[in-house]
Amino acid sequence: MRTYRELFRTPEFTPLFLACAGQVAGHTVSGLALGTLVYSATGSPLLSALAMFGPALVQVIGAATLLSAADRLPPRAALTGLMLVFALATAAQAIPGLAVWAVFAVLLVQGLITSLGGGVRYGLLNEILTRDGYLLGRSMFNMSDGFVQICGFATGGVLIAVLSPRGALLTGAGLYLAAAAVARFGLSRRAPRAAGRPSIAETWRDNARLWSARPRRYVYLALWVPNGLIVGCESLFVPYAPGQAGLLFACAALGMLAGDVVTGRFVSPLWRERLRVPLCLLLATPYVIFVLHPALPVVVAAVALASAGYSASLVLQERLMSLTPDELSGHALGLHSSGMLTMQGVGAALAGAAAQLTSPATAIAVMAVASVTVTLTLAPGLREPVPA
Repeated sequence: MRTYRELFRTPEFTPLFLACAGQVAGHTVSGLALGTLVYSATGSPLLSALAMFGPALVQVIGAATLLSAADRLPPRAALTGLMLVFALATAAQAIPGLAVWAVFAVLLVQGLITSLGGGVRYGLLNEILTRDGYLLGRSMFNMSDGFVQICGFATGGVLIAVLSPRGALLTGAGLYLAAAAVARFGLSRRAPRAAGRPSIAETWRDNARLWSARPRRYVYLALWVPNGLIVGCESLFVPYAPGQAGLLFACAALGMLAGDVVTGRFVSPLWRERLRVPLCLLLATPYVIFVLHPALPVVVAAVALASAGYSASLVLQERLMSLTPDELSGHALGLHSSGMLTMQGVGAALAGAAAQLTSPATAIAVMAVASVTVTLTLAPGLREPVPA
């Protein structure tokens, strides 16, 4: 499978794609509205930031407790049910007078079940597409996520101004409901990929099974750590260049989009194997130049070039799937997603601490060097051939 047209001709890809885009739209609109609502109620930038991005930090708990369900629940029912829960939770957060602690309690639940959602969603994608089509499909999902987030933040800002934050939250709930309807009526009924009942014990057992193989360990670490450290670099765009932070974020999104298109559409399987390590290095090395405080055009070019390296995740996910039994595909991809988001939160915290002790420019360079060091340490394991 080599073209995006072939993707959308594949049965069930389109409804899964639309359902997931609707979920991202609902999350983006409601996240911005909730951050605004919490800030207006508390005046705390920290609580506002946590309202928008805090749920990612609790995904590690979901990865340790819930992920066995990703392959042990019928995919259509699981996706539909998760989106209905998101819709209900988002609508509950719009209740006038809801205490801030209650808002965060709901967010905690959302963060936990989001870890399960990633496993269900991408496990089903792996099931719908052929092995050689997964990378192209995930590339399309990545591009859609970026585009929907840009539109969602813009739309969310308008909705907050026109309707109020609570009105925007209810709009987000409606988007979740629409996504649930697409999943329920657009996808066919499928049996779970694995037998047995989901449980915490099964989650730990499957996590241990996935982690037990040395090649998979290297892939997981390469998916989580270099990526998380570079998200830490991006988290310092505002203190590094307050007036140009929006431009830098836009260039990062553009670079990531270009990298996903080129890697997913035009790079052959043989070259994808050869590019695992170089793409991880590309993700980090341009940021080292920040320590020199270069001119804005150089900074913009460095950010866009580095962000093309995020396509390393596509290549590494392809390797992960080649190393994982089909009955664990959803769990394996959910573990990747949860670990990646958790490490991104850790990376942002580390970068902030480093910037507090030094400067944003120095901290960005330090995080980049750390990412390069991790990649070079993992490189030998990433080049090992796939076991027969």
